[in-house]
Amino acid sequence: MESIGGQAVIEGVMMKTRRGWAVAVRDPRGEIHVRKEPLKELPRFFRLPLVRGSITLFHTLYLGMVALEYSATKAYDEEDEEPINSTAIIWTIVLSILMGIGLFIALPLYATKLIGLVLEPVSTSSVLFNLVDGVLRVFVFLLYVVLIGMWGEIRRVFEYHGAEHKVIHAHEDGREMRADAMEDLSPLHPRCGTSFLLIVMMISILVFSMIPQDWTLLWKFLARIVLIPLIAGISYETLKGSARISGTTMGRMMVWPGLMLQRLTTREPDAGQIQVAMRAFHEARTFDRTDMESTDA
Repeated sequence: MESIGGQAVIEGVMMKTRRGWAVAVRDPRGEIHVRKEPLKELPRFFRLPLVRGSITLFHTLYLGMVALEYSATKAYDEEDEEPINSTAIIWTIVLSILMGIGLFIALPLYATKLIGLVLEPVSTSSVLFNLVDGVLRVFVFLLYVVLIGMWGEIRRVFEYHGAEHKVIHAHEDGREMRADAMEDLSPLHPRCGTSFLLIVMMISILVFSMIPQDWTLLWKFLARIVLIPLIAGISYETLKGSARISGTTMGRMMVWPGLMLQRLTTREPDAGQIQVAMRAFHEARTFDRTDMESTDA
């Protein structure tokens, strides 16, 4: 079965399969608009374990920006669709990455250094230093999610996030694709990107422990940047592995923290939002069905 992934965008949902992606958006008049494109197969090297994690992360980020631009265009009911401004998308991605580095790497690292000035064991023990740094990173992330969740527009995004998960659950359970058939399905999913981010933070504590304690703060910061691809790769494989064994006791223990975190990033969707998610799902799957038909022939 092909892999199905999704991402909520304002008033819409993006779904991605192995061979294509689609974004469905509902405009102010209630009409659903769709943009979809095939995906080229990546070179074999980019599909290797550990390597594919960072490639998937940045590729999904790029597609998310494209989908968000399309969603914003339709949400504001512009009659004439303009070509996507690639420069604007690139700058948005760059600024998002810089903000993420500042909030979730630089800020916790500097705060840990300040704590070390007061508590000497933090400044002398590599394990304790990285543990405090990791705990602060998780705290900043949770605070960030809680604060943006108070914004009305983001709450709508979280509802579409829940709709995306319900549709994927219905697909995996072999249910009929109807909104009323998904009422009892959970808006949480073990392969969610929110779970991925939490795994990244946990793995980073272990990986950053390899950084020598006697390095300067600047070198520790730069080393954390360099190690991001490795952390993304390990985290991606961990997420896929935990999803495959999610029905076992060990699997449930592994996915539980991520599912709890998703309670902050998902909301129960309404029938209209589920319809948008279903449309994105069906449009994304057309690329896989076309490929299967041509192969069978």
